[in-house]
Amino acid sequence: QVQLVESGGGLVQAGGSLRLSCAASVRINSLNNMDWYRQAPGKQRELVASITSGGNTNYADSVKGRFTISRDNAKNTVYLQMNSLKPEDTAVYYCHALTMRYSNYWGQGTQVTVSS
Repeated sequence: QVQLVESGGGLVQAGGSLRLSCAASVRINSLNNMDWYRQAPGKQRELVASITSGGNTNYADSVKGRFTISRDNAKNTVYLQMNSLKPEDTAVYYCHALTMRYSNYWGQGTQVTVSS
């Protein structure tokens, strides 16, 4: 079992920044990869950014150049630094982990609201 706890969401004006954190209950370097997804009202959940155990990263086109995913193995925490936020970034952001045995785990989500 992997427990994921997100934090760092909130209300910010357009152009502002937020940093989300996802604390895992296991050593994150034992996981295949960790990701951030988001789901806006009435829309499907979408992948925002991912980072593999080897440190490779991938981003949705809509956030490239604005968001950065990173990891701190010592703290078993993954971060999502979000800069130049736009109203369309408003969503519930979820942390996701994929184990080496391809089991999926999700956090409870954290709300990000960007006002115009």
